[in-house]
Amino acid sequence: MSPSLAATLVAGAYLLGSVSWSVVIVKLIQGLDVRTVGSGNAGATNALRAAGKKAGVAVVLGHVFPVFFGFRGGKGVATALGALGTLAPSAMALGVVVFLAVVAWKRYVSLGSIVTAVIFPLLVWITGGGPWLLLASGAIAILIVTKHSRNLQRLKRGTEPRLGGGGR
Repeated sequence: MSPSLAATLVAGAYLLGSVSWSVVIVKLIQGLDVRTVGSGNAGATNALRAAGKKAGVAVVLGHVFPVFFGFRGGKGVATALGALGTLAPSAMALGVVVFLAVVAWKRYVSLGSIVTAVIFPLLVWITGGGPWLLLASGAIAILIVTKHSRNLQRLKRGTEPRLGGGGR
């Protein structure tokens, strides 16, 4: 790669990374500058507070089905952790404990992700989350489990890679 092409790519990446989606989303939804409300931070937590829960859950869908990449994205686990952790911190704290316990026990990150996603709506209910959050966490759980279908098949066959490498 030529130095000028590399410099152009770096500059383009910087410019794309400079788009603060929290500023854009809060402005579009609420007509506010997120940097002037709440903590004044343009991060996801303050944006969720300013723009509401629906904007936060939409982030998960955007990660899993990104329009700019042919709707082929991640599995939504880390994004759900951030979005739902902001909306239901007590439930997420319990979910992290469950995830860590499953991964420590079986050494499968995918299994930890799946188990945590499946029980998360229950954790939301136990910790007093409202009906909208319960519905959203259930929908996200279905999405995460669906996106892990290949991992589930490998788990069933005993061919899913364990954390830290090695065999079964």
